[in-house]
Amino acid sequence: MSQQVQGVIAPGKNEPVRIETIVIPDPGPGEAVVKIQACGVCHTDLHYKQGGINDDFPFLLGHEAAGVVESVGEGVTDVAPGDFVVLNWRAVCGQCRACLRGRPWYCFDTHNAKQKMTLLDGTELSPALGIGAFAEKTLVAAGQCTKVDPEVSPAVAGLLGCGVMAGIGAAINTGQVGRGDSVAVIGCGGVGDAAIAGARLAGAAKIIAVDIDDRKLETARTMGATHTVNSRSTDPVEAIRALTDGNGADVVIEAVGRPETYKQAFYARDLAGTVVLVGVPTPEMQLELPLIDVFGRGGSLKSSWYGDCLPSRDFPMLIDLHQQGRIDLGAFVTETIGLGDVEQAFARMHDGDVLRSVVVF
Repeated sequence: MSQQVQGVIAPGKNEPVRIETIVIPDPGPGEAVVKIQACGVCHTDLHYKQGGINDDFPFLLGHEAAGVVESVGEGVTDVAPGDFVVLNWRAVCGQCRACLRGRPWYCFDTHNAKQKMTLLDGTELSPALGIGAFAEKTLVAAGQCTKVDPEVSPAVAGLLGCGVMAGIGAAINTGQVGRGDSVAVIGCGGVGDAAIAGARLAGAAKIIAVDIDDRKLETARTMGATHTVNSRSTDPVEAIRALTDGNGADVVIEAVGRPETYKQAFYARDLAGTVVLVGVPTPEMQLELPLIDVFGRGGSLKSSWYGDCLPSRDFPMLIDLHQQGRIDLGAFVTETIGLGDVEQAFARMHDGDVLRSVVVF
């Protein structure tokens, strides 16, 4: 038996989103139906809407979500109906060469639900990042469900499903920020601010926030930045070096995803320092660096995909730290909205007015 729910779809490239009736099939083997309680409006959803991911329209948008498992299919043992879960878009397989080497956060064969959700006329939907959570319910692979403490607010918990986890993980997992380190973060949107919060959590002594918007820099200070640099008026490389005794930062996290800002990150790090790219570039972007500089500076150039997180390990840990008051995940929630407000939320995001708008059901 299938069921019908309301959800937000992107019907075509750059077309306004709209609410449609979505048909959700019963879960098959290895699948789960989740009743969504909250879902953040992430920039990746806007990329889908603009055709920046692929042209597999219509998309069922939304992926940064938390909710309650309603039903599970055959063979599912890790979650059960009634479990409060955060959805993740990288359900590890446990069998690929990365998983078998004990590095499941690099899993090369992550999976999604095999069945398709559809419109009433049978049109198959492409769920954003294999989730599609701007809907009252959604169908996912059971491995995409990570149990966390049900006492936490769904609007807060859901943020770990993408942007906040990406930023925190870029600092802690990929950048391996340590006690006493100097850290610079270029780009202070939701992901960049999460990287700042992660660096503070890891014990960084100096955290330098770089952006072109003074409003974002002020928010970055509330997240843990010790210094701010407006790169519209100040050379960020020189400023970061000046703030680190002329050396550059131990770890520089690039949360924009552009060649210009990546070069700034590259030259703003200390010798043998680390650059972490967590900002998402577009396919046509090209990077050119003198190879002698890559060789001569040593250190590490890393990319961070989903913060190199392992949801089963990292989601419950961060929820616990939030509940202990050691990291304020709630600070990322700028506003809560309804399902019909997603288009306006995209506009506010584009204008830089919010860290996260969260759809609450």
